[in-house]
Amino acid sequence: MKRGIALALTLAAALIALGAAAGAQATKLPDLKGRTIVAVTENAFFPLNFADPKTGKGIGWEYDAVNEIGKRLNAKISWKLSSWDTMIQAIRDGQFDVGMDGISITDERKAQVDFSDPYMIVLQYMLVRADEKRFTDPKSFAADPKLLIGAQAGTTNFYSAVYDVLDGDEKNPRIKIFETFGASVQALQAGDVDMVLMDAGSSKGFIGANPGKYKTVGDQIGGSDSYGFIFKKGSDLEAPINAALAAMKADGTLGKLTMKWYVEYKP
Repeated sequence: MKRGIALALTLAAALIALGAAAGAQATKLPDLKGRTIVAVTENAFFPLNFADPKTGKGIGWEYDAVNEIGKRLNAKISWKLSSWDTMIQAIRDGQFDVGMDGISITDERKAQVDFSDPYMIVLQYMLVRADEKRFTDPKSFAADPKLLIGAQAGTTNFYSAVYDVLDGDEKNPRIKIFETFGASVQALQAGDVDMVLMDAGSSKGFIGANPGKYKTVGDQIGGSDSYGFIFKKGSDLEAPINAALAAMKADGTLGKLTMKWYVEYKP
């Protein structure tokens, strides 16, 4: 009994210390004095950003993370929507203050916009229907010319399909292009395509939210990606948002959001 009490007290003390450290760190964050930050996303990348099937309201990991950043920086978040294919240019032109859509940090994109520090590291896997038995890895997929991949143009998943699964031809007819990432997954379920590349967390989310419909096959495809928020070059929001992200990593907030949206969420 004494050992259990001692352990409980130790854990309580650790939690108090963690809370105090997080609070101390939060007091050091920049104060944006009620400034409105115009944030943009697509609402089509479950579970990072998507429309609540019950209310139609935008929800997801990125929504929660940015809303929390706003609270910590004393800023108001005004949410807007944009299609993926115009988002980077819109941020570059200053139409919005910060953009997000599971955007991989790449040198090509860094030439157009500034990135926050990474908020998530992701690995790509092959998402298939639960009854899929025709292939088990990229090699066996590529060997069957009848098999099709669903992808959203210009995304990391698209380029991974081109260069890590098929022959490097961006116009390969075996890659079927969809306007949104969600549409490619719907096509997978409908049988219009046979595989979609998806990060590990999102794959678990889709599998958990749709019991018996999906699974992953094979090992990781290509290398790892880092997701970051994007800003217009020279934005004065980059440093404050990075500071808030660092605080949220340190106090476990980002980890809790990942559990909430990738493991616990049920539509």
